[in-house]
Order: sequence, then C-alpha cells, then structure tokens
Amino acid sequence: MCGIVGMVSRSAVNQLIYDALLLLQHRGQDAAGIATQMDRKFFMYKAKGMVRDVFRTRNMRALPGNCGLGQVRYPTAGNAYSEEEAQPFYVNAPFGIVMVHNGNLTNARSLREELSSTDHRHTNTESDSEVLLNVLAHELQVTSNGRTPAVQDVFDAVRAAHRRLKGSYAVIAMIAGHGMLAFRDPHGIRPLCMGKSEDGTVMVASESVALEGVGVPFDRNVAPGEAVFVDLEGNVHTQQCAEHPVLNPCLFEYVYLARPDSELDGVSVYRARLKMGEALAKRVISMVPPSEIDAVIPIPESSRPSAMQLAHVLGLPYREGFVKNRYVGRTFIMPGQAVRKKSVRQKLNVVASEFKDRNVLLVDDSIVRGTTSKEIVQMARDAGAKKVYLASAAPPVRYPNVYGIDMPTQQELVAYNRTDEEVRALIGADALIYQDLGALKAAMHGLNPSIANMDASCFDGVYVTGDICDGDIARMQQERPKTGEEGDSTSRLTLPNAEIQG
Repeated sequence: MCGIVGMVSRSAVNQLIYDALLLLQHRGQDAAGIATQMDRKFFMYKAKGMVRDVFRTRNMRALPGNCGLGQVRYPTAGNAYSEEEAQPFYVNAPFGIVMVHNGNLTNARSLREELSSTDHRHTNTESDSEVLLNVLAHELQVTSNGRTPAVQDVFDAVRAAHRRLKGSYAVIAMIAGHGMLAFRDPHGIRPLCMGKSEDGTVMVASESVALEGVGVPFDRNVAPGEAVFVDLEGNVHTQQCAEHPVLNPCLFEYVYLARPDSELDGVSVYRARLKMGEALAKRVISMVPPSEIDAVIPIPESSRPSAMQLAHVLGLPYREGFVKNRYVGRTFIMPGQAVRKKSVRQKLNVVASEFKDRNVLLVDDSIVRGTTSKEIVQMARDAGAKKVYLASAAPPVRYPNVYGIDMPTQQELVAYNRTDEEVRALIGADALIYQDLGALKAAMHGLNPSIANMDASCFDGVYVTGDICDGDIARMQQERPKTGEEGDSTSRLTLPNAEIQG
C-alpha cells in the first residue's frame, strides 16, 4: 500500500506536499519521495525511511516550484530493499513525466514484455509502477503524435492505458511544462480524492485527511476510470476514460488501511468501523452470552471504534487494557519469530487491573498470521484474566491480496485451510468470533448505496477484475517484495495493525 499526493498552486508546494505526506504516513513507512516542477524542469528527492527522516531543510530548499507530487511507499511488488524503487519515477520521453502510483498491476510481467518488444521502451527496475509509467508515456507519445499535447490527447492516452492495464491503480503524474494528471482504475479499488482551496490550489490525494490537514477543502472522490488534468494555471479538466467503470472499493481500506478521520468514496471510515462493531456485536451474542463478559478491550489502534460500538450495543463496560509504546520499532520488519514475539511485549503493555479475575473480550480489526494474536491472548492470561475471548472486526483472511496489500503467502494465513475452531485452538482463546462478510458488506452498502459491490478478495477469494487464476496467485506470491532477509517468511508484513498495531 502507498499514499500519494499531487498539487498545483500559485505558490511553492514543497512544504504542503511534505505536510500531506506526514498525514499519509500510515499508508507506507518504507520510503518517501517528492518531485516538483519549475520552468519545465523537475526537481526530485527520494529515499528509504519515514517522511521526517528522509527530508531535511536542504532537501526541501532544493524542491522549488508551484506544481508537485509525492508518495509514501510500502512495496507490494519488486525489490523492497532497493532505494531505486522508491517513488516518484521519471521518464524523459515524451515531454518528461514524473509519476507516483498506489496499487498493484496484475499483468505487469506481460506488460514489461510488451514494452520491450513492441513499444521499444526500457524499464530498469522490478517495480510495476515503472511499467505503468512507461505504458502511460508510450500512449501519450502516440496520442500527441509529436506535437504539443492538448488536454484531449492526455485523456486519450489514459483511455488507451486503461485498455492495457490490469489490477489496481491510483496515479498522479506531472507532464513537464503542461500540468498534473491524476486517474484511477476502472474498478476504483484504491482510493483517490480531490479538492480546491479559495486561493486556487488544486490537490489530489489518497485520502481526504491529507487535503483537510493542509487547508484544502475536500471536494469529491475521483470516480473509477476518471482522469483529472490540472494545467499549470490551475484550470481543472475531467473526463471519464474507462469503457465500463464500476465502483468496487477495497473493503480492507475501511477495516484497517485508511485513517478513521478520512472519507473514502462517500463513506466515513470512522462510521464504517462503528458499523463493523454493531455487526460484530450480533455475532458475539450468538456465540458468547454477554453476561459472561466483564469488559470489552480493544487491541490498539484501528479496532477502537468497533470495540466501543460493540460494547455500547451489548451494554458492557469498554476498557483500555493495552498501552502502546509508540517509540518501539514496527514488529513486521523484525527478522525472526523469536524477536517478533519479544517485540510484541515491548510494544504493548497491559493494564493488569483491567484483566485480573475478569472474563475479557479482546477486539482486533483483523487476524492475519495469528502469531501476535496468540501472544496477546497469553499476555491477557498472564495479567490474570479468567477467560479471554477474541473478536475480529473483519472476516477470516483466507486468500492473498493481489491489488496492493502485501499480505503473507496463503500458507502463512492462520485461517487458510483451518476451521474457526482450529484457529481458536491455535491462538489459545476461549472463544473466537469473526465478523460475518455478508453483514459487513450490507453495512457498507447502507452507508453508501452506490457501492453495490466491494473488493473483498482476501476474505472470499473473489477478484473483482476477473482476470486472476490460481496460477497468477502462485506467480505473484513468488514475486512478493525482496527484502534482503531471504529465507525468513516472517520478516515482512504490511498489516501491522492486524498483528500488532503501529
């Protein structure tokens, strides 16, 4: 997963882009980059690390211009160890294009071969984002036919790119001397929104919180398949460029990925998580009598709204039983299972008085590997809990995600090829309650009736793009990011909140 932002203004944009990336930091902590444009020249700086560590004063001063874009990255394809694959990416022809991308192309391998054999374009990394950039560049070269590109040429290039690209993609690009382009895949799997301020600043970003946090009022979401072009004067042009667009947003955005203060595709993420808590309460009642539960305790952070609403519906006390140490490294990059276990204890500490001699219901947003869930259940027992029930605001994760979430291989998913009872026994809980997928989808539809379907592939194995088979999944699992920790399958996980919140 990644967070992206782009901006055209009447004044320098480097600081605003930096501030917006800080607000999107939860979407990627592996690398960060910013590119700006002034007098047809691009200025760019990118490196591995968090936003506050990557950019120093000298770097910011070297990013002049009133048009720019940026990205925070967590790699889902390519080589995560290579700093060369940090974004933005640049290509010099035609015109010069700089681009950032959130998502994952499912046909990157075949496109790479086409680029080489047919389009005669060279890619230098393993990143699918570089493939996407070169496809866009080739199509823009074709539509402009050697002349200065008109706005319609840009839209026609996006239309042609849509016909070639498969998978998920939210894209922001700058075309040297012309303006900023943003577009979204025809299924709208990954989010993208836009806004405009009174001073004429036009901004696009992955989440509405990035706009609001820098003072640009949120206007609307970019529609699936839609392209938005903003010229250097701030004039906005839009056009639907997909033949059959349909809104199928990623359900996991609402479960975990997005910030609760964001709105995605007409749905408040916070309200969505409250609804998850309501639906989960019904599941709890069917499995554990509320009279046998003394307190509802969230596993911080994303599960808090769901846990609070669940407790409210059941009429049970809501308690904070875990305190997070925010200054400990993230568990998903720990190199070994023993270190991983130790890190859980370092990162979460229990408030023993909330557990001693009580039957507690722990609420998490999701359960992926199950290793950390098992450790947290044991922490509750060690603190004196009589019984420990565990509820997940998400359904069982049984399938890999191919649209931009770097989940473990299918064999590493604790729910894969196991019954709920087998997972419960493995984790060590007295009861395990999963969210019902049908109820979850119904709740989302109730918040926005225009969302007829969602990508819930990691829960049900149904891939909305319709082009994924078992062979594709096996190949993509082999192509998961290389991290420099070869042979250690526990060293990489994009979902820290599902395992240990971060």
